[in-house]
Amino acid sequence: MDDNSKDVKIVALAGSLRKASYNKRLVKIAVEGARRAGAKVTLIDLKDFPLTIFDQDIEDESGIPENGVKLKELFKASDGFIISSPEYNSALSGALKNVIDWTSRPYADEKVLECFRGKTAVLMSASPGALGGLRGLFVLRSILQNIGTMVVPEQMAISKADTAFKDDGSLVDDRHQKKVENLGIKLTETISKLKGSS
Repeated sequence: MDDNSKDVKIVALAGSLRKASYNKRLVKIAVEGARRAGAKVTLIDLKDFPLTIFDQDIEDESGIPENGVKLKELFKASDGFIISSPEYNSALSGALKNVIDWTSRPYADEKVLECFRGKTAVLMSASPGALGGLRGLFVLRSILQNIGTMVVPEQMAISKADTAFKDDGSLVDDRHQKKVENLGIKLTETISKLKGSS
């Protein structure tokens, strides 16, 4: 752990709302790695931040919803993101896309896309399917890069997720467990180096 890693702040989340979500389990493993590397990680559950579907009429009439503002503040205060994203019809979940849509909207005296520009993210997914949600990660990576977030090349897609986890939330495959932990470490180290060079 270097000195800069102590100042790394990360928001971690899963793109699923489901209580027993495989992706909620998976993101916690990467969080362990990031914390071990020295990062301060805030793990959130999107179910705690319910948001209406983005509608500019709503924004024009009453502004960004309260939960959208809360998420914006969390995102702005962070250096990056750990995101475990389920695959819904070859893309990311509607819930995650809606969070991105609301938090990317301008607010008060913010700079354009302040929640995302200059941030760094690492992605992972878990799915009962054979590809482990891989197709959804391509879409999410493209969206994040287009709004100014650097996404590290390393990622992980856990297939057959319905049998991939132990009762304690860790992965049955020790190699996969280590790789997911290492994603959290990699993100922390990458952000730390970027902060050190700025």
